[in-house]
Amino acid sequence: MSHFIVTPFIKKNNKFALFTVNASFGIKENKTFNSVEEAKDFPLVQQMFYLPFVKSVELMDNGLVLERFDILDWKDVIDEVGQEIQKYLNDGGKVTAALDLKKIPVTVYAESTPNPSVMKFVANKMLVDAVYEFKSIEDTSTAPIAAALFQFPFVKEIFLDTNYISINKKEEVEWETIVMEVREFIRAYIEDGKTIISSAASAQETFSSSATPLEELDETSQEIVKIIEDYIKPAVASDGGNILFDNYNTEDKSVQVVLQGACSGCPSSTITLKNGIETMLKEMLPAYPTVSTCPPVPFPSKYLDSFFSK
Repeated sequence: MSHFIVTPFIKKNNKFALFTVNASFGIKENKTFNSVEEAKDFPLVQQMFYLPFVKSVELMDNGLVLERFDILDWKDVIDEVGQEIQKYLNDGGKVTAALDLKKIPVTVYAESTPNPSVMKFVANKMLVDAVYEFKSIEDTSTAPIAAALFQFPFVKEIFLDTNYISINKKEEVEWETIVMEVREFIRAYIEDGKTIISSAASAQETFSSSATPLEELDETSQEIVKIIEDYIKPAVASDGGNILFDNYNTEDKSVQVVLQGACSGCPSSTITLKNGIETMLKEMLPAYPTVSTCPPVPFPSKYLDSFFSK
């Protein structure tokens, strides 16, 4: 199952709608079509002309621009059109008669992380739309790519987020001896259009930095989650990891978080918590919280002692 995500936008004049896709179509130059006949070699564009309100279609490398007739407003149909385009692509629909999206060239590069045991493999296309973490091959029944990677005897843990895979290796090997083999394996797997995550998989985290619904948290906890989401999480993700808010103790003003991916077990995680996360929270919140970590799900919920003195 491919994971194409289509994001719709209405242009200011309301005549045109832009639909961006999280992948390259392999189109070198934009092409404009004014009828279904002109689009005979472009199945995706033809599908658009079957909509009675579409006047013209511009095909770009990473999306479409549709012009409408004056018989409706884009706000009434734009979400539905975006969903239809997304479904067409995810069902294996072709952009051009000669182009199969699953065979678009894929590039993967390896990026070191602050955790010497973890390497981050970054692809030029979206892999998943949520966060997934696998501690053993037994956890991978709905994640074929993780199951395949666990066939390498040196793979200890796997973490997936957006367009990258972080792999935690066992101590008996060094990354310099295995990194090229793993990188090529991942690249070929993705380019062949094999399933990354099955539709039955359950994401540990989707669009929030808290496992608890935001509206169920107290006001201070909501502020902490927002700070994590807007300021801390992007920096952690760039290092191949993830951070989740666990809880806020109103009595001692302490925060507990879950570190995943490259951040889990990283030798520098204590410094990250103290000098990065805790310092930022103290600067931005009147509560002046301290921060500690607890084991990631599904490990036991008994918390580790706080890294920091108040």
